[in-house]
Amino acid sequence: MLPLDGHVHSEWSWDTTDGSMQDACARAVDLGLASVAFTEHADPPGGWAVLASDLEDYPHLKRFVAHDRPPGDPVGGTLKPPQLEVGGYVAAIERCRDAFPELRILTGVELGEPHRNQEGVAELLAAGQFEWVLGSLHSLPDGDGFSEMPNLFRQCAPADVACAYLSELVTLIDGSDAFAVLGHIDYVLRYWPASAGAFKADAFEEEFRHVLRVLAGSGRMLEVNTRGEFPPQIIRWWREEGGRAVVFGSDAHDPPGVARAFGAAMEMVEAAGFYPPTRSYDPWTTSRS
Repeated sequence: MLPLDGHVHSEWSWDTTDGSMQDACARAVDLGLASVAFTEHADPPGGWAVLASDLEDYPHLKRFVAHDRPPGDPVGGTLKPPQLEVGGYVAAIERCRDAFPELRILTGVELGEPHRNQEGVAELLAAGQFEWVLGSLHSLPDGDGFSEMPNLFRQCAPADVACAYLSELVTLIDGSDAFAVLGHIDYVLRYWPASAGAFKADAFEEEFRHVLRVLAGSGRMLEVNTRGEFPPQIIRWWREEGGRAVVFGSDAHDPPGVARAFGAAMEMVEAAGFYPPTRSYDPWTTSRS
């Protein structure tokens, strides 16, 4: 029994090129999923610094870049994500619920850096009636602005960037109670430079445990994000630090990505002492159903 895929993006997320809510639902049904949550991006309007080279593989994002840097600045501009169009998104959810009655479809949102956008987050959640809310971190303070991982790895030692990311996650958890699930705690790994060798989670055990301890103390859930290779020891540390619930998210930005690698992720989570629920769309917990 496959669990809820609680982290799926469709055409309503600003960074997708091949997103399709309808096709993602069809994919979920084909795979035998009972439930899926469309967690579209909602990021702070101020954005973050990007270099032109960072967008060579993502040309569709260039239209969101404001060229607001002084002459000679190596940074190409500021990527300013558009706001989520809640009305259109909700209407699409209702169409898919009508088209796929066998699939439990949840409204959702991925709040990027909610601790930096508390007023905007409150307005969004009041208007959207979202059923599944993720909190996530994509950028870190950088001078008088913010940068994503590729730019930071060019400037700083990789270990320093990883430690800064994990420290900022604690700030995020302490600074926002708007979300129920912490998404992709391992996001910094996606951009880990090859020149630094293989990423070893054990080298940052203390920092990971601090994040997990604070998250557990807040009563929230941890997402196992299957977009990359999730370090299995993080799940063990989560349980040891008091974590009681795990959920799964593919972070799919196109229909083929729905529920990617869920089989291996389920085995990893169960090996760490979390058990599947009676209802497939509920979290996995430390108690047997």
